[in-house]
Amino acid sequence: MTPGKTGLVVTAHPGDFVWRAGGAIALHAKKGYRMKIVCLSFGERGESQWAWKKGDVSLSDVKAQRREEAERAAGTLGAEIEFFDAGDYPLHTTPEMLDRLVDIYRELKPSFVLTHSLEDPYNVDHPEATRFAQEARIIAQAAGHKPNPDLAYNAPPVFLFEPHQPEQCNYKPNVILNIDDVWETKRKAFEILAAQKHLWEYYTRVALNRGMQGGRNSGRAMTYGEAYQRIFPQIVEELA
Repeated sequence: MTPGKTGLVVTAHPGDFVWRAGGAIALHAKKGYRMKIVCLSFGERGESQWAWKKGDVSLSDVKAQRREEAERAAGTLGAEIEFFDAGDYPLHTTPEMLDRLVDIYRELKPSFVLTHSLEDPYNVDHPEATRFAQEARIIAQAAGHKPNPDLAYNAPPVFLFEPHQPEQCNYKPNVILNIDDVWETKRKAFEILAAQKHLWEYYTRVALNRGMQGGRNSGRAMTYGEAYQRIFPQIVEELA
């Protein structure tokens, strides 16, 4: 594991980190980063229609099924995962959850953070997860929050992963990540989410489209890509 290199993913539901950020997670894990996923819910209501159609199933049963899938997917990608069990549809976090996420920021000291788009008219859980991730990032910087003179913390850059319909979410990607080296790993993580098989080919097409755009913009051959929108400016010494 690369010393000091870490990444944090804050996701509303289990499927989100697989479809939208699985390549980034797997790529950085392969490079030796410690990758941690904070999964705010089990997707037990909104992502689990297949389970409820069976009938005679309890909420705890569905949560257990989704936890098992999410843990397997995270493991396949090379990440650890922590669940907050905030519920979904709607997703409501608590002060205790916020306090825990602030602690995670300070303990992990992530080199970057991945989370949802700022807007999503199709799923209010997504921007709520982003708001929550941003709030914790801000509080983690506050010297007066759990004061510790020995604490060293630098706020990490935040990248927003691609929503299902970017044109409806005012989403403008300005980073395309080449995920050719880990595409097969991401695809294996897809296949763990058997109940959402209808999305496998959809997100394969998304990756191919972003790969083509990445190659066009960089002049370097690539097949699969993931799109991200960077929130804060990147500080550079030169523009080339």
